[in-house]
Amino acid sequence: MKIHEYQAKELLRQYGVPTPRGSVCFSVDEAIAVAQQLGGPVWVVKAQIHAGGRGQGGGVKVVNSVQDVGTYAGEILGMQLVTHQTNANGQLVRRLLIEEGRWQKEYYVGMIIDRSKQRVVLMASSEGGMEIEAVAAHTPEKIHKVWINPLSGLIDAEVDDVARQIGIPSAALAQARACFQGLYQAFVEKDAMLAGNQSACANCGSEFIGAGCKN
Repeated sequence: MKIHEYQAKELLRQYGVPTPRGSVCFSVDEAIAVAQQLGGPVWVVKAQIHAGGRGQGGGVKVVNSVQDVGTYAGEILGMQLVTHQTNANGQLVRRLLIEEGRWQKEYYVGMIIDRSKQRVVLMASSEGGMEIEAVAAHTPEKIHKVWINPLSGLIDAEVDDVARQIGIPSAALAQARACFQGLYQAFVEKDAMLAGNQSACANCGSEFIGAGCKN
């Protein structure tokens, strides 16, 4: 079963993984109300569909006013969003995630099952954002991997090593451990097939946005 970004974030909060404040909405009026409630100078308007590449398809907008939140909410809701993970017809956008825009640097962190080794593999890169597939294809050396022992789980030394490799500062290693290990705990307990992130929060260096479950 696939789940939306807002659902994944609700789940990951239960495991101590920090995520930006935000809320799902189904209309322009709701989007404006959420932005006003969140406050702040920057908001992100995000289409919620079961496909990646939403930003390239026009389904993610970073805005600097509540008025723009309403404008883009009106444009995105009801659109047939076409991405590299949809067919030519795209997917109908029925709901949005409105959240605070708060980050300093983008990283990529993901987990997936490596069936050849029968282990969960953690993949991390300093090259976060929307082009991780291009990173994997053209500069695979920028993606660092850890195959996690199912008996010991993801240990601090492994997190610290991969965090340093992708440029997370030493002062943020403790927060990175909580983020990475929280993600791993969610992955295991929810019997996930994949889980990942696309950006880093200003405080801890890791803000996760997605997960896919078998259940």
